[in-house]
Amino acid sequence: MTGTTNAFDVSRFQDPKTIQRVLLAARTIAIVGLSGNPLRASYFVGYYLKRHGYRIVPVNPRETEVLGEKSHGSLLDVPVPVDIVNVFRAPSAVPGIAREAVEIGAKTLWCQFGVISEEGARVAEEGGLTVVMDRCIKVEHARYIGRMGWLGFNTERITSVRGGLQ
Repeated sequence: MTGTTNAFDVSRFQDPKTIQRVLLAARTIAIVGLSGNPLRASYFVGYYLKRHGYRIVPVNPRETEVLGEKSHGSLLDVPVPVDIVNVFRAPSAVPGIAREAVEIGAKTLWCQFGVISEEGARVAEEGGLTVVMDRCIKVEHARYIGRMGWLGFNTERITSVRGGLQ
């Protein structure tokens, strides 16, 4: 993968408490690479997040509208404050996306499974963003906030607190 090194330790961007804090605090999620094709993972993730109360902002120059929301050509075109920038793009695109995320004042850069970029993480961190990498935002939401455990999945957490751990 372009933009990664073998020595890069992505595990420091997968802290469960950080993930929970980010998901609980966020209201608006810009999804870079959100497709209008219902068979694509990005569409399903956007659909899931919208159903769970998040405002979704599509960022894809190839789309005009996704999930009933106007699609923007870049993060710089997004007219509302963004809490999470969720990335469904090749790792080589992440440094540029991270720069835009810093420029618009986003709070978190979240890179999906397989989207690993050491340079992108560095740019985002230096710009003051929280970074989550190589994690699916839908899976993590279901694990910590949704009801995944009720279905019998091992969520690696035990709690009697309805709102989850914080």
